Amino acid sequence: MSDERQHVVRVAGSRRARLTPAPGTTGEPETTTDFANVEAEPAGSGPNDERMRREVPPHY
Repeated sequence: MSDERQHVVRVAGSRRARLTPAPGTTGEPETTTDFANVEAEPAGSGPNDERMRREVPPHY
């Protein structure tokens, strides 16, 4: 039986527990997003999209 599994770790002074990283991964987030190639408008935009972005619900 392999010991390569995630384990629950108690955090001192906290009510929550955390998991150790899964085997073959790190706890660091990926930061390789290339924002130069991201389109400003989605490819499937419709005629009411701009109006929906401008309008704010009454509870705001």
